[in-house]
Amino acid sequence: MRILHTSDWHIGRTFHGYATLDALRGVLHALTAQVREHEVDVVIVAGDIFDSSTPSAAGYTLLSDTLRGLADTGPTVVVTSGNHDSAARLGFQAGLLRDGVHVVTDPDGIGTPITVSDADGPVQIYGIPYLEPALVRHRWADVRTQAAALGHAMDRVRADLARRGGRSIAVAHCFAAGVAATPHLERDIQQGGLDVVPLSTFDGVDYAALGHIHGRQTLAENVRYAGAPLHYSFGEAAKPRGAWLVDLDADGFAGATWLDLPVPRRLVTLTAPLDDLLTDAAFDADEDAWVNARYTDALPQRDPLRRLQDRFAHCATVAHTPAVATRTAGGTYAARVRDARTDRDVIDAFLRHVRDGEGADAREGVLLDEVLEQHVRAEALA
Repeated sequence: MRILHTSDWHIGRTFHGYATLDALRGVLHALTAQVREHEVDVVIVAGDIFDSSTPSAAGYTLLSDTLRGLADTGPTVVVTSGNHDSAARLGFQAGLLRDGVHVVTDPDGIGTPITVSDADGPVQIYGIPYLEPALVRHRWADVRTQAAALGHAMDRVRADLARRGGRSIAVAHCFAAGVAATPHLERDIQQGGLDVVPLSTFDGVDYAALGHIHGRQTLAENVRYAGAPLHYSFGEAAKPRGAWLVDLDADGFAGATWLDLPVPRRLVTLTAPLDDLLTDAAFDADEDAWVNARYTDALPQRDPLRRLQDRFAHCATVAHTPAVATRTAGGTYAARVRDARTDRDVIDAFLRHVRDGEGADAREGVLLDEVLEQHVRAEALA
């Protein structure tokens, strides 16, 4: 049996204020073409279908069109909810879809599989919706963490599998142990919303299809993250976008192949003085990319984002990152001002403080001298 494992579509998410719906539509169309080309039997979408618990009408339309398009190619489609989804709203969508599309959002259904058969017999697919501990405590006693919630869910899966037999797949949305740490994994991890689930939690199934991490990860040969189909931050720029094509034979897991998805627009981080970013031919190839600009001038420059967008239409962020280290000689700002003997010294101390140690240049010095001289004259006439 052949399974395509994808996750974290985040329909409706923006990229630094820019809409991504059209780009995602194109990528999901390409994913549907891969399902057809590789004669996939089951498509699994492991959570975070939407980016918000209140998706837009356009987001619902994209989801419905994509799921129907996938089902039209022939496979069974299994979708589970993630921490960004509203289980109630995603579950409501299930009643509007055609046969062969299963949307799993109810914790009470954990342990009851969707069964798909081939020449080697049945495959039991156990969808586990995102489990918020506070919302399942009334169902399962002593559940205080997500690790405990997933542990309880997998105990139910293993107990049911022991009765039914056959090969098995578990689908879950969580932060499993063994994932490489990066600052751009997922917003809720950064906020402490998801605790770590031990890899051993998924023992006993032939394949565990996980969602939540936006880059592909292989925790064990049969436990994997597919990641997101789009890049949703510059920190993900080096991570490929795609899905896992998983094969099961008569004995269970038989291997997984990575299928690349198209990247609608490259992401690049450019670091150089602002004038170089604006004029250097070395950056010509990046003019159509998403750009994270870091200009290294010693002093902040006027209106850098607008100026950069004149060249890079998709410059999304800009940061001032001086190439020189901040000069700390001379003590604190208060000490510098205290040691100043003239008004010009006070101004120069302020400029050095806010400009990483750079005082007034020659042109600014002339202007300052003129202004201070006019001030002295005005006081004399008062």
